[in-house]
Amino acid sequence: MTRDHPQHFRRQHLSRSPHPRVLFDDLPLSWLSPVLTATFVLDTGLYRQALETGVLDRRPMFAAFDTDSVVWSDASREHVDAVIFATGYRPSLDYLRPLGALDVDGMPMHVGGISTTCPGLAYVGLEFQRSFSSNTLRGAYRDATHVVAALAAHVRDAATVIGL
Repeated sequence: MTRDHPQHFRRQHLSRSPHPRVLFDDLPLSWLSPVLTATFVLDTGLYRQALETGVLDRRPMFAAFDTDSVVWSDASREHVDAVIFATGYRPSLDYLRPLGALDVDGMPMHVGGISTTCPGLAYVGLEFQRSFSSNTLRGAYRDATHVVAALAAHVRDAATVIGL
């Protein structure tokens, strides 16, 4: 789910790193902000292809979230086993407050990105989530590997409990 349709910027692999340095990495925000009017995604073409072929399904952001469902703008609910919030640099997660997922300062209660209060909830991109670089693309990539493994175990455990 994304708030807006992403704009894809085609990029060739420049190194072995999943997030190699590209020429506009050092451009000032004042130059980039008029150009980037929507969510901007560096893409080798795989992400766009996955969206176009239906492997990935981009949906608008949900209206609310509870312990096991997302609530869409039409008030319909959809069960989810796990959710990863890619928070960005300045998380705005007040809609998680009713779940008890946030501390008094509005920050997620977690260990290494795994919620300590809501099973199946994880975060990527939080400052100092697991390392100094956690709120950068390179750090979020490493942290995503960690939270996906934990969420996969959670989903497997839940399936075992209900006998699937």
